[in-house]
Amino acid sequence: MSSKIPIVRQTAWISIVPHLMVMGLIMLIWYQFNKTEFILYGAITYLIISQLLRRVIAKEHKAGMLKVKLEKFEEAIPLFKNSYEFFKRNDWIDKYRFLTLLSSGRMTYKEMALINIAFCYGQSGNGKLSKEYYERALNEYPKSGMAKAGLRLLNSISDSQDK
Repeated sequence: MSSKIPIVRQTAWISIVPHLMVMGLIMLIWYQFNKTEFILYGAITYLIISQLLRRVIAKEHKAGMLKVKLEKFEEAIPLFKNSYEFFKRNDWIDKYRFLTLLSSGRMTYKEMALINIAFCYGQSGNGKLSKEYYERALNEYPKSGMAKAGLRLLNSISDSQDK
């Protein structure tokens, strides 16, 4: 399914190192059982585990992203809000997501949730709430380039309407 909605994935490259270590450990375990195809089995096992972790633990986020791709922005908002609340309650999962979810994302799931909520409100025509969520994202994550860009865009639109 191709999407007309831009999806941005930023990678924290340093987190690849623990991923390679986990994959190596899985391959080492497979080596005990199959000395010829342990690399293949290890890689497949790693992929299955990483996908399962993201589908189970970050299920609200994934469901929200699916709604965004389908341009069902109003339906995505509560999913992202649930995702934000889950990762707020379980901050350690988000903080150590390079191990808990085998995710190399640069942004936390909480930051992504706030930005996605702001984006969805903006796409739904609610600029006021969109701006509030971009500002909230900036309050919690002052270096968030996505939140800064979203706010700049909203401000430039309101400035051009004022003229």
